[in-house]
Amino acid sequence: MTLRTCSLLLYLLFQSLFLHAQNSSNAAQIKLKIDRLNSLGSVLYFAAHPDDENTKLIAWLANEKKYKTAYLSLTRGDGGQNLLGTEQGIELGLIRTQELLAARNIDRGEQYFTSAFDFGFSKTHEETFNFWKKNETLREAVYLIRKLQPDVIITRFPPDSRGGHGHHQASAILAHEAFLAAAEPSKFPEQLKTLKPWKAKRLVWNTANFGGMNHTSEDQLKVNIGQYNPLLGYSYGEIAALSRSQHKSQGFGAASQRGETIEYFDHVVGDKANTDLFEGIKTDWSRLPEPTNRIQELIKLIQQNYKANSPDLSIPDLVKLHKHINQLKDSFWKKEKLQEVEQLLIDCAGLHMTATSKKALAVMQEEMPIQVELISRSNNIPVILKAIDGDSSKEVSLPVNKTQTFTIQKSFANYTQPYWLVKPHTLGKFDVAESDFGYPENSEKPKVTVQLDFYGEKINLDLPVVYRYVDPVHGEILEPLSISPIITAALSSSNLLLQANENKSIRIQLQNHSNSTQRGNLQFKQTDGLVLQPNQFQVEIPAGGIWEGHIQVSNPKNSPSTQVDLLWNTQPLIGYHKISYDHIPSITWFPPISLQVKSLEITNPVKRIAYIPGAGDLIPQSLENIGIQVDVLNPDNISMGALKPYDAVVVGVRAYNVSNSVNRWLPQVIKYVEDGGVAVVQYNVNSRMGTSVLGPYPFQISRTRVTEEDAEVKFTDPKDPVLNYPNKITKEDFKGWVQERGLYFAEQIDPQYRSPLLMNDQNEAASNGSLILTKHGKGKFVYTSLAFFRQLPAGVPGAYRLFVNLLTKEEK
Repeated sequence: MTLRTCSLLLYLLFQSLFLHAQNSSNAAQIKLKIDRLNSLGSVLYFAAHPDDENTKLIAWLANEKKYKTAYLSLTRGDGGQNLLGTEQGIELGLIRTQELLAARNIDRGEQYFTSAFDFGFSKTHEETFNFWKKNETLREAVYLIRKLQPDVIITRFPPDSRGGHGHHQASAILAHEAFLAAAEPSKFPEQLKTLKPWKAKRLVWNTANFGGMNHTSEDQLKVNIGQYNPLLGYSYGEIAALSRSQHKSQGFGAASQRGETIEYFDHVVGDKANTDLFEGIKTDWSRLPEPTNRIQELIKLIQQNYKANSPDLSIPDLVKLHKHINQLKDSFWKKEKLQEVEQLLIDCAGLHMTATSKKALAVMQEEMPIQVELISRSNNIPVILKAIDGDSSKEVSLPVNKTQTFTIQKSFANYTQPYWLVKPHTLGKFDVAESDFGYPENSEKPKVTVQLDFYGEKINLDLPVVYRYVDPVHGEILEPLSISPIITAALSSSNLLLQANENKSIRIQLQNHSNSTQRGNLQFKQTDGLVLQPNQFQVEIPAGGIWEGHIQVSNPKNSPSTQVDLLWNTQPLIGYHKISYDHIPSITWFPPISLQVKSLEITNPVKRIAYIPGAGDLIPQSLENIGIQVDVLNPDNISMGALKPYDAVVVGVRAYNVSNSVNRWLPQVIKYVEDGGVAVVQYNVNSRMGTSVLGPYPFQISRTRVTEEDAEVKFTDPKDPVLNYPNKITKEDFKGWVQERGLYFAEQIDPQYRSPLLMNDQNEAASNGSLILTKHGKGKFVYTSLAFFRQLPAGVPGAYRLFVNLLTKEEK
């Protein structure tokens, strides 16, 4: 590892810690922030998903031009796939939210969202708007434009089929309509109680040349963004690669680019620009209606007198600047620049401030000790702590380079559920209040407020409360403090499939997070049909303890679908789940808890299978739900001897894409089939594959998918064994599927394969590539692009019946 790389990693680590404490910046970063004081330009980049943004352009706008640069991702990427683990849906959206924040922390943009839910791939904007409730999403986009007041709005995609994904098309349509509506007082007038109409100067489309499509042309506006920033020591292409590489759940690690880079922009609406994105826009202090001469003089003085070795010498002039800005009439830019100056005061004083808890999880309404630490590294300028949470008895002049520590007692009224998950959501929309519009995370977090005095100028700073510990490998770790309900619950399975006259045991865990014993009645609320034994418990849980019990569940009426909710003293219980990855802060959320029970008629001769992991799915746990023993194998240790004991081998999703040893174990799997085994390979994408041999006979992988989960499925041969043994598959088995039928279908299929299914989205040609299979030697090889990785965890009975047929050796 080079010294330069080490320095960058330290910089990135330092910047990530800033999310959880108030830290001072280094001398080069302070210089950039001082220069930024003279920039009063704002830009909003507008697209649909995490990863859609042009990180190179964002880095250039934020660091070279020093504009306030925001990325609005309409969704949190909930509907995609996960290359890191098994999280899907809501939890994948939580991960990608943090990945976007990590990306912005590197390229120095700001991150915003609407409450649109990523329901999965969509082929048209019409379908997208049906899910998203177009007018509600437009309302949020208008709100954010009025709040952020961008001079220029940039879209990533065009508003038609050239945009590909229906979400992409919808983002461009919404950007155009929001651009116009934000300027009209008659549009969403309720917002004008706190905001005012805002007319951006122009809306442009940031055209691109990728994915085999080139939308750039020489008559478009062209901007060179390939500059090198000597203060950062990186070009914007290098910064962009680091930023984009934070999208790790999508496998979007990117190579650095250096040298001249041209970005292209196509005019959409507003005043057309011919030579510069901000053509005709005042981006300095002259844009304000009142005199700002003294402010500009002070900034020039601060720039001229800045000493990299003694940044605290700039504090007196920064204090004067803060006073003069504070005298301006209230405006968007007054608020922005006051915040920038206040951060510079912290930076120049070398201040480090943290508010830490002794544990990662606290309980709502329960007092806890919080340790507040402050240290000033200013050698020349005094800094006074005036108050902590309004308590002026803590006032002290901070000595140079000596940590001051205070312990306060504090409680928090609410548990820290992400705001968009507080209320139930639809398939296309989270239910959020206007006060939360746009925020990437909860605006109100566990915090401590400190007041500081710089030469009589007082500023208030919020310190997020964090849990600090030392990891033997990674060193000091700071993670956000989470606030929990007193009691949370967990089930051994949230989906239960029951055959007639069958009963199964479900384990229930209750965890007491408080410092006192909790006693109560655990009850169950259910729809008709189920029998639960016992049907309630009297429970006592010691402080910090766990209670565990079991219930037997049967479905004597064979009700197709029922639900059981858990109640603690008549109040609904919720769960507790923590998500941890090294590249993002830990995530804690409190999912709703219920048991979904569905009737299942199935014949299952399969007892034991081997599972070769891919990018991560919940297939192993799901198959255990129907009594199959699943052994997860290490791909590096697969041999014929290792596979021989199993009824079948299942290959996890995208294993051809992510496994480094696929060329070694895939021949073993094919030989296992030749000798009489059954292999089921799940979907892969058609890029970055580790093998060119996909099965015993040739086929290719396309980008074809069927996104309509209720799309009609036709049988090319109803007598095909896979549709008849051991379970008779009918069209009823394709009811109740979730999100999609399948993705990345097979094509150019060798005649040795059978293709028993035909399906398509509306107005598209039917494809036979969702399921192909063949006899090979004495066994059976199956390749399927059907989305079993979604259907089995969701408890779709027909998907289980079909999957068992895939696993079963065909009758002779």
